[in-house]
Amino acid sequence: MELTVVMPCLNEAETVATCVRKAAGFLAAHGVDGEVVVADNGSTDGSQALAREAGARVVPVPGKGYGNALMGGILAARGSYIIMGDADDSYDFAELMPFVLALRNGADLVMGNRFAGGIAPGAMPALHRYLGNPVLSFIGRLFFRSKIGDFHCGLRGFRRDSVLALGLQASGMEFASEMVVKATLAGQRIAEVPTTLAPDGRSRPPHLRSWRDGWRHLRFLLLFSPRWLFLIPGLVVLAIGLVIGVAVVPAPFSVGTVRFDVDTLVAAAAMVVIGFQAVLFALFTKVYASAEGFLPEDRWPQRVLRTWTLERGLVAGGLLGLAGLAGTVTSLVDWQTHGFGPLQPTHVLRLMVPSATALIVSCQAIFGTFFLSILGIRRSQHPGEGAAHGQSAAAADAGMPAAAPAAAADAADAGMRATAPAAAADAGMPQTAEVPPAGRAAR
Repeated sequence: MELTVVMPCLNEAETVATCVRKAAGFLAAHGVDGEVVVADNGSTDGSQALAREAGARVVPVPGKGYGNALMGGILAARGSYIIMGDADDSYDFAELMPFVLALRNGADLVMGNRFAGGIAPGAMPALHRYLGNPVLSFIGRLFFRSKIGDFHCGLRGFRRDSVLALGLQASGMEFASEMVVKATLAGQRIAEVPTTLAPDGRSRPPHLRSWRDGWRHLRFLLLFSPRWLFLIPGLVVLAIGLVIGVAVVPAPFSVGTVRFDVDTLVAAAAMVVIGFQAVLFALFTKVYASAEGFLPEDRWPQRVLRTWTLERGLVAGGLLGLAGLAGTVTSLVDWQTHGFGPLQPTHVLRLMVPSATALIVSCQAIFGTFFLSILGIRRSQHPGEGAAHGQSAAAADAGMPAAAPAAAADAADAGMRATAPAAAADAGMPQTAEVPPAGRAAR
């Protein structure tokens, strides 16, 4: 079968039959071998019966959420290609040929662009049209170097095997962002075609909650971009703190009527500490996420780790710590010469603040270098020790059946990994997910 049209559904009795008939009519009119699947997320208004009567195959999905419903429909789909769209009659399922043609031409993911195709009056709230969608789409393009103009269009097509190879996990509305982000990071071929958006045919309010779901999209984009979450802000704050600190340490200076003195030096020291910590967090996150398969390998952390070895990190941290210790001792000697009595604060702080900052950063560098080395440890096996033997023994100890070697090989070929439940929970994703069948590896 070539194409499956998947529609997530939760109480869409007013519109689901119309959407199914349009999609079925498209398949018949263009001679496309396909089906319509309605992934029902627990409707209580009779949507299931209406969808069946209109010609759809209804798949019940017990796990609540937009992402869960869509993944349930994707797993149940029989077509090589899938086109997904909401069952609220806002998208025109009779005009799907541009998506099909792009998929036939080799695209892994085909995004609709409502801003290019046309948004009818009243079809999209002003908050979404002029703030939410443009801002989130811009952030997606900036963070991930994607060329997609409409990150959150609900009408999109994709190869079934390509999307299953991505290991999508988000349960809610952020599923839409996860698909685009992971397809981009995996180097899949992404196309974009114009599509239209009409006012939906429902009398009830939409399931989408603007601020809650907008934050969930933004949170997902940040979690999948350590570069923009930690590295770039950290480098900026670190650089500003260093520049200000170097300018203030010798003597106070003024800009117009504003005088910068030791209080500014304290603020600069805090910026240095915070900025350096953020840079370390960027490295921690990237190394861990790459090792666990959350994010693809990136060149910049590998270059840093090749240069910043454990030994070099310890030497650099030790030298910085000695400099801080020397400044502290000098300050104590100066205090001793004054009989351990009161000192001029501006004079003392000019030496103590940089010394204390050097000691703090020294500890951060040493501990951070050790932690990076721990993250970089790879388990090795002696010749003759098979992975299957180790897995079987571990499964036996846990009282679980050992996984078949063939299944393990298939999962490895598909580039899939098991993710830790705690990490999934921190990212706002479901802790359990059905492992999709092995498909075409992401390019």
